[in-house]
Amino acid sequence: MHDLTALAARLRRLPPSCGPVRLVGVDGHAGSGKSTFAGRLARALDDAPVLHLDDIASHDELFGWTDRLHSQVIEPFTRGETAHYAPYDWHTRRFGTPRPLPPAPVVLVEGVGAGRRALRPHLARLLWLDVPREEAWARGRERDGAEQRDFWKGWVKAEERHFAGDPSRPYAHLLVRQLREGYQMLPGPAAAAAEHHDITHSDDPPAMW
Repeated sequence: MHDLTALAARLRRLPPSCGPVRLVGVDGHAGSGKSTFAGRLARALDDAPVLHLDDIASHDELFGWTDRLHSQVIEPFTRGETAHYAPYDWHTRRFGTPRPLPPAPVVLVEGVGAGRRALRPHLARLLWLDVPREEAWARGRERDGAEQRDFWKGWVKAEERHFAGDPSRPYAHLLVRQLREGYQMLPGPAAAAAEHHDITHSDDPPAMW
């Protein structure tokens, strides 16, 4: 089990990656537990802001939200300004009143595609919730119930297309695996490449963390 307090301390020590902000991506398949993990990590970071990509995406643009994220969040952060993003309401299918997102020392970006190619240059670290896709999708379907069955059919195809063309896991610095209590964390492919060693279940995160 890994101490999120220790991880939070390591994240705070990283150099800023987006203006004054250390932007940390939390990616993984839908249903893998990203939101829960990000919430727990945010509390360990003294209630760091969390941007949920579900608020940036929409029915018409499940993955076509890059420009909106850049204009509403990334660009203000690079100037050291408070970002304002309009959260999407998945029931009314409309974007709502803009919400402020301050340029805190650490800001978490959580959601499928948080480690996408266009966002990686602005990330201080990328964390991947390491749950096999079929297992994650099964969890998500159970969580969302029968009323979201049709949505999930379309979502699975869209997610498959997205990761086929723009994978995140190969660029993750840390793989996060949920245990019965807490989390196990292993160096991700990006960290392993930097350290020139193979990942094993007994590895601890490397010194670069």
